[in-house]
Amino acid sequence: MSNHRSPNDAFVQLAGRAVRITSDDLREVLSQSTAFRQLAQRFVQVFMAQVAQTALANGRAKIEERLARWLLMAQDRLDDSNLTLTHEFIALMLGVRRPGVTDALNDLEGKGLIRSSRGALRIIDRHGLEATAGGIYGVPEAEYKRLIG
Repeated sequence: MSNHRSPNDAFVQLAGRAVRITSDDLREVLSQSTAFRQLAQRFVQVFMAQVAQTALANGRAKIEERLARWLLMAQDRLDDSNLTLTHEFIALMLGVRRPGVTDALNDLEGKGLIRSSRGALRIIDRHGLEATAGGIYGVPEAEYKRLIG
């Protein structure tokens, strides 16, 4: 975004791979490749939709809805129903207290949507999680599909 630094930190939330590139190298690639620049711009648009939807969710949704949304987003990125997560980490991601996460996970488990154990959970009913998340899940995902494919 025409700057060499950000006030934000980035970290890998779940097991997997991550890559880094310096801002100078990224600017060089963006200047050399129209196709990559257009893809990056579409990604920024999707990311902005996700940020806006997160702000809406944080302001209006109950913790159970926000948790369902976050679990769906994690599953989207991992393409796996098994997630290695602690209650403490989920609380950090949702910006809530850990006991609230425990209660919300118990509610989702009681509805048969997930199965939770220490440090791990399994998504059992994705459609049920989508229904629980309601309107706070799906807008950025639809934009991603529309713009990136």
